[in-house]
Amino acid sequence: MNRRELLKQSAYCAGAVCASDTLRAVAWAGTAAAPQATITSGRIRGFMDRGIYAFKGIPYGADTAPRRFKAPVPPRPWSGVRDATQFGPRAPQPTFHFSSHRHPGYYLPPDVGPISEDCLYLNVWTPALRDGGKRPVMVYIHGGGYDNGSANNVLYNGVNLCHKGDVVVVTVNHRLNLFGFLYLADLAPGFEDSGNAGMLDLVLALKWVRDNIEEFGGDPSRVLIFGQSGGGAKCATLMDMPAAKGVFQRVISMSGEQVTASRRESATKRSRAVLAALDLPLSRIDEIRTMPMERLIAVYHAAGYYGPVMDDRNLLRNPFDPDAPPLSAAIPMIMGNTHDETRFLIGDRDPSTFSLTWETLPAQLEHYRQFLGDLKLSEIIHDYRAWFPHYTASDVFFAVTTAFRSWRPQLIEAERRAEQPAGAASTWVYQLDWRTPIDGGKWGAPHTLDIPLNLDNVAVAPGMTGDGSGAQQMAEIMSETCIVFARTGDPNHPGLPHWRPYNLIHRPTMSFNLPPKLVDDPRGRQRRLVEQVPYVQPGT
Repeated sequence: MNRRELLKQSAYCAGAVCASDTLRAVAWAGTAAAPQATITSGRIRGFMDRGIYAFKGIPYGADTAPRRFKAPVPPRPWSGVRDATQFGPRAPQPTFHFSSHRHPGYYLPPDVGPISEDCLYLNVWTPALRDGGKRPVMVYIHGGGYDNGSANNVLYNGVNLCHKGDVVVVTVNHRLNLFGFLYLADLAPGFEDSGNAGMLDLVLALKWVRDNIEEFGGDPSRVLIFGQSGGGAKCATLMDMPAAKGVFQRVISMSGEQVTASRRESATKRSRAVLAALDLPLSRIDEIRTMPMERLIAVYHAAGYYGPVMDDRNLLRNPFDPDAPPLSAAIPMIMGNTHDETRFLIGDRDPSTFSLTWETLPAQLEHYRQFLGDLKLSEIIHDYRAWFPHYTASDVFFAVTTAFRSWRPQLIEAERRAEQPAGAASTWVYQLDWRTPIDGGKWGAPHTLDIPLNLDNVAVAPGMTGDGSGAQQMAEIMSETCIVFARTGDPNHPGLPHWRPYNLIHRPTMSFNLPPKLVDDPRGRQRRLVEQVPYVQPGT
C-alpha cells in the first residue's frame, strides 16, 4: 500500500479517532519496541506512525486548575516512563458536535478527546531521535479564534511533513476563552496575568521546544511558528511579546492577524459581563478561582470576545499598531489569505447568503457595517458589479465581506512589515486561489482551505479538498513552500515562480493555484476601496 492509498483509507474512517487508529495499525514493520525519549521532566514512550517517531500528550505545563487565571508553570518531574501515545485533553470550551460525514457541505475533521483544565500538552513527530540531525522545527498553533479548537485532530498530523521535508513537527494545546483571556487584573489583586494566560501557555510551550527539541533531532535555532485563523493571530501576538523573544525564528500566518490587542478598559468591561452572568460580586471575586469548570463554560458567551490584552505586563503595545513590532523585525515572515474567506466563515453559518438577490444584498451587507465604515452600500455594490460583471449578488456579498472583514487586517500587517527600516527581514505575501471542488465549487477558496494544503494532509480532509488529484498537487507545492521556509527562512523553491518579498511599490503576491504565479497587487481596486475605511479590530 503506497502513501496516498494509506492516507486515503484512513480518511474515510468514521471520524478522526478511527483515522488515528488506522494509521497506527498499519505502522511499518520492525517497530515492536516502542520508542522512548528523555525530556526535562522525565522519560516518555511514544509509537511509530508510518515510519515516523510520534509522541502525543507530552505535558509541557502543570495542571492549570490549581493556578486558574495565573501564568503557567512547568510540569512536575515524574519517575519511570510516561505513556505518550494519546492526545492530552483539550482546553475547556463548549462542546460542538460535528459530523465527519456531513454532505453536502464543506467541513473539517472533528477534534477529539475530553476537555480539562489540565490541558497543557503538545505532540511531536520526528524522523529520528538523538541523532544530532539539526532539523527545522515546525510548531503549528491551532485556530478557532481565542475561544475554541485544539491540536487533537487528524488534520494536524505531522507525519507527511516529516517524510517530505525531514523536519520535526510540533502541535500544541493551550488555554482558551475565559480560562486563557479573561482580564481581571484591574478588578482585584492576584490576577495580573489573567488576560494573557493563554498566550503565556504558548510561550512556555516554545520554551519547552527550545529546551527539549534536540532530543527529537530538531534544531532550536530554526523554529517556525505557523498557524491558521486564530493560530495566525496568536503568531502575530507572539511576535510582540518580550517573553517570546528568541524562541522562534520564522513565522507563517494563514488567514489570521492581530493588528491591535484589547485595551484594558474594553477587556475589563467584558470581564464584568462574565461576573454578572455568574452572579458574582467583586467582593466574592476569588470564588471564580475554584468554582466548577462547567459553570464557567456555561457563561462562555457573556464576554462576546476573547483575545490578547495590552496589559502593560506581558503585552506592552499593540502587535501591529501603529507599526509592525520592532521586537521581531529580524524574523522573516509569510502571510496570506484565501480568496473567498467568508464563503465558509459566514456561509457555513448562514446558508441563505448563497441565494441572495440584488434586492436582499444591501440588507445582508448592512449586518457588517462595522467593517464598511461610512461607505454607501449602493456605491460599494456598484463598484463590485462594474469590476466583476459576472458575479451574482451572493458573489458580491462574499467578495465584499472577505475584503473588508478578513483581508483588510492582513493588508495592514503586510504594509507595516514592508515599512520597517532597512535591514529588517523580508515578508512574503500569498493568496490561495485554488478552489475546492466540494459542492460543485460553490465554496471557492474558503477560510481553512490552506490547512490541509500546507500540512500535506488532503487525504484525511475529504470534506475540505475532495479527493481529486488537483488537491494533492496543490498540497505538494504549498507544503514544500512551508518546509523550505522553515529550513532557510526563504520560501523560494523550484516548484514556484520566483517569489519576491512584499513591497509597497509592486505588492508582489503569490497566487497559489495550478499553476502558481506571482501577481503584483492582485486586489488593487479593492485595496484602494477598503483603505478608505479606518480599521478597527473587533473586540478591542
